[in-house]
Amino acid sequence: MNNVLKWFTRDSFILPIVAIIMGLILGGIVMLIGGYNPIEAYSALFTKVFGDMYNFGEAVREMTPLIMTGLAFAFASRAGLFNIGGEGQFLVGMTAATFVGVKFAGLPIYIHAPLALIAGAVFGGLWAAIAGYLKAARGVNEVISSIMLNWIGLYLANLIVRQFLLLKGENRSVDISDTASISLTWLSELMGNSRVHMGTLIALVMAVLFYIYMWKTKQGYEIRAVGYNPNAAEYAGMHVNRNIVKAMFISGMLAGLGGAFQVLGVFQYQTVMSGSPGTGFDGIAVALIGLNHPFGVLLGALLFGTLTYGSAGMSFAADVPPEIIRIVIGSIIFFIAAQGIVRWVLKPFYSKRKKEKVL
Repeated sequence: MNNVLKWFTRDSFILPIVAIIMGLILGGIVMLIGGYNPIEAYSALFTKVFGDMYNFGEAVREMTPLIMTGLAFAFASRAGLFNIGGEGQFLVGMTAATFVGVKFAGLPIYIHAPLALIAGAVFGGLWAAIAGYLKAARGVNEVISSIMLNWIGLYLANLIVRQFLLLKGENRSVDISDTASISLTWLSELMGNSRVHMGTLIALVMAVLFYIYMWKTKQGYEIRAVGYNPNAAEYAGMHVNRNIVKAMFISGMLAGLGGAFQVLGVFQYQTVMSGSPGTGFDGIAVALIGLNHPFGVLLGALLFGTLTYGSAGMSFAADVPPEIIRIVIGSIIFFIAAQGIVRWVLKPFYSKRKKEKVL
């Protein structure tokens, strides 16, 4: 019991919670300045998400890809890499899963669906490994290369859909085969026919595997060592360049799986996109809120998904523009990044706690 209490009083737990509260307060101030009622707005937001099973299921569906892109960014960050290319990896994984889902029709479901998921993960990983290789072999900054790969991934995805998968007369692919779908009919019916799917369960498993791999295995230790200090890691006999490529590949696999979930579990087809969906970039925010820890990412995705999906309730019930939610999210990320401000707010609390310990 004492260990549990100690965990809840650690800075790693307290600081994000206070940052979230401060972000919500700042969002409320912005609403007041704009002439809106923040209490009514936040009430409408949470009613939208938790008011009935359908909307709760849709909110969970909204969180699932954010978990995967958040885990992707967090994994690379542990290796000292800033993988801003989750968007491109997400799209490449989505396209690979769509291709397998459409072109491999006739396979039994216990082969087809896993094969489509594996394709999404592998191709997303290979896409990220390009930036990892350029970083390791040529010293190219991964931020620049991964941003460029985002755009290449978007247009490559559109090209593949147009050339090989296009539904005649439509601006989207044909539907994937039913045997490639990861929808869960029984769970969907239980949650008001919302579009929940197996991907949510897989995302939770991926978070646990992330933790085990990163903190309980030798390879995870090497990746973290490279992230802390690549020169010291190399001096200790670790292969720095290999770990960089490996970390980017695994990071891309996670993002690619997120893209596969969207096709195989939600939409059942892929559109020709005029712009990126933004899920990869939102994953960066989720990882930052979760302090690049897998279980923190789950909580960050829960918060981000709730605010994003619930913003529609604010618009309809309280007439508050959904853009204000972006201000709230941005404020939360700002306060998490500027921990000095949060510590200053908490200074009286820390002083009081030190006095109690002395006494």
